[in-house]
Amino acid sequence: MDVKALIIILMSSVLVDNYVLNRFLGICPFLGVSKKVNQSVGMGISVIFVMLVATAVTWPVQTYILDKLGLGYTQTIVFILVIASLVQFIEIFLKKYIPSLHQSLGVYLPLITTNCAVLGVTINNITDGYNFLESMVSSLGCGLGFLLAMVLFSGMRSRIEESDIPESFKGLPVTLVAASFISMAFFGFAGIVENLLA
Repeated sequence: MDVKALIIILMSSVLVDNYVLNRFLGICPFLGVSKKVNQSVGMGISVIFVMLVATAVTWPVQTYILDKLGLGYTQTIVFILVIASLVQFIEIFLKKYIPSLHQSLGVYLPLITTNCAVLGVTINNITDGYNFLESMVSSLGCGLGFLLAMVLFSGMRSRIEESDIPESFKGLPVTLVAASFISMAFFGFAGIVENLLA
């Protein structure tokens, strides 16, 4: 396995093809849970875990069951069921062992079930033709990119709340403007992967 190819997949997933800031997947938790850094970190770690486990389960299911039986058209339904089951497991685990994080995430934890970033990663890994290891690296990178975007955005939101904002920009408008600034900042990483390929 080419280590350089894995590094390129990882860097691309984290910085260049960030699922939140470039592909606009997972916007609901990005906007909803990014008010506090600790909530953002908790959500980001949960999403990383779900992405990794979902990929570890869905890639073999797709490769060895759905493709072999000619049931590739059921991919979306099967992947949603897998992701929903994983999120239920995480919710039960957090409720039992880390109740403070479970309570702080509140309604947004079950939203991982419908987080299109998780579903998008599992489907795109298959579509991009990645093998199992490449799929796991891609999922790790996408999860780290999600976490990075969440933490950066929550830091920016906390600074904005301390600022004197015009009345017409308070609330959602200034939040969306801040999100656009972070998204534009990530466009600066576009040349990294191209330089690694050279």
